[in-house]
Amino acid sequence: MKTVADKKKGQNIGEYIIYMYQMEDLLRAYQFEMEEVKRYVISHYPISEEEKAETTAWFAEIAKALKNEGKEEKGRLNSTQVYVTELAKIHWELLKTDKNYFEHYRKAKPHILQLVIEAGDKAPSNEVQVCLNAIYGLLLAKLKGRDVPKDMENATEAFGNVLSYLNWAYFHKNEKKIREN
Repeated sequence: MKTVADKKKGQNIGEYIIYMYQMEDLLRAYQFEMEEVKRYVISHYPISEEEKAETTAWFAEIAKALKNEGKEEKGRLNSTQVYVTELAKIHWELLKTDKNYFEHYRKAKPHILQLVIEAGDKAPSNEVQVCLNAIYGLLLAKLKGRDVPKDMENATEAFGNVLSYLNWAYFHKNEKKIREN
C-alpha cells in the first residue's frame, strides 16, 4: 500500500491525494487499531513480510499524524493538503495563461458552482478541492454499490479532465524546477 502511494505520488498527484484520503478513512474505520489494520487489511495484501512490516509502519505514521493534527474523526492530513494547495496555485495560473485548460475548466465550472452552493458554509476552500471531493465521493458511492446520478457522473468526468490537466502541469512544472537546479 505504501508502494502504491509512492507510485501514485510519482505519476498522478490527484490519484495520490485521493488514495491518501482512502488510507486516512481506512484508519478511522478501524479506529486507529493497528492490530486490526494488520489482521484485516495488510495481511491480505499480496506483498512480502518485509513489505508488510514497512506498510504497517507507514500506516502507524499516518495514524500518528492524524492524531497529532487532531483529525481522528474528520479532516485531511496537512502533508496531503500541501499538494491540493499546489494544484490550486497551478489552477489559478493556468486559468490566466492556458486556453486549453480554461476550456476544461469551463465545462467543469457549472458543476463546481452547484456543489459549492449545495455545501453552503461547508464548501471547500478552493475549486480543486471541490473536484477532488466529488471524485472521492463518487468512488465511495461505487464501492458501497450505490447508484450514481447521471449528472454526477458527467460532473466527475469534467472534474477528472481538470485534474488530469493539472497533473500534467504539476509534473511539467516540477520537472522544469529539477532541471533548473
